[in-house]
Amino acid sequence: MRKLLLALVACAAASLPAAAQQKITLSIATGPTGGVYYPMGGGMANILSKNIPGLSATAESTAGSIANLEFILTKKADVALSMADASWDAYKGQQRFQGRPVPVRGLMVLYPNRFHIVTLDGLGINKVADLKGRRVSTGPPRSGTEVKADRVLEAAGLNPNKDITRERLTVQESGNALKDRKIDAFFWSGGIPTAAVTDLAASPGVKIKFVEHDDLVEALNKKYGPLYVKDVIPAKSYPGQATDAKVSTIWNVLVTGADTPDDIAYNIVKTMFEKKEDMVRVHKESSNFDLKWQTNAAIVIPFHPGAVKYFRERGLNVK
Repeated sequence: MRKLLLALVACAAASLPAAAQQKITLSIATGPTGGVYYPMGGGMANILSKNIPGLSATAESTAGSIANLEFILTKKADVALSMADASWDAYKGQQRFQGRPVPVRGLMVLYPNRFHIVTLDGLGINKVADLKGRRVSTGPPRSGTEVKADRVLEAAGLNPNKDITRERLTVQESGNALKDRKIDAFFWSGGIPTAAVTDLAASPGVKIKFVEHDDLVEALNKKYGPLYVKDVIPAKSYPGQATDAKVSTIWNVLVTGADTPDDIAYNIVKTMFEKKEDMVRVHKESSNFDLKWQTNAAIVIPFHPGAVKYFRERGLNVK
């Protein structure tokens, strides 16, 4: 549970002995255990706890972006990982957050989330439109994957509620279901490599295939704004993957609530950049933690003032 007590503790900490400062607790909302958010959030919690005096951080497994932003709204989490499109909807109070805007603020741009549409070789699925009439996992409820899956299906001319038989599985469950031929394909928005996809691709007798869809980026951006970019899942990212797969990408952001004390936000961002190499050892996508990404279009919500302070110290012109 969130303990923002943080404002009071942070203000009082300077006058307290070190032993008495161990009262700041930070809950980080991550994602399902088979994805990238979960190990990355766990690494963040560990590194923040070790390097910020008086702070103890924990990582919580969740369904993903939508759930994480709901936790920010209800104060069940202090910090969350999210896809940029979900954070924008939350900030604006639209789509899944219609009528309930979230006072969410950006801490930093993290890494690109490649959109995986995974099927098996030989099932005759070569483009998104071929998913019509198929059994497809669109990700768990309240996940950013589900939001993006619905948007991609619509961009391809399909009705996500009528043209597929929908399953709402985690990435780990999706991989197992596809291996057992219980579904024909699944959607997953995540970093590379994603452990659950690696496990599937490495399974005996399995040859995965990515459904390319970079041709839908223009339609996605026309409807939802300049959130998506053409990208590739590079060859050899997964066992048996011989060629690049042309996909769409949305960036991931680290977010917090507007009421998080400035010094807490500042120290989180500072620590993540100063301890980047420690994070890379947790997951290689952390190599994308870079100041140059902090001014790109991925951060569509306002930065937290604590983050702004750090970036300006590093010479960035951010607001």
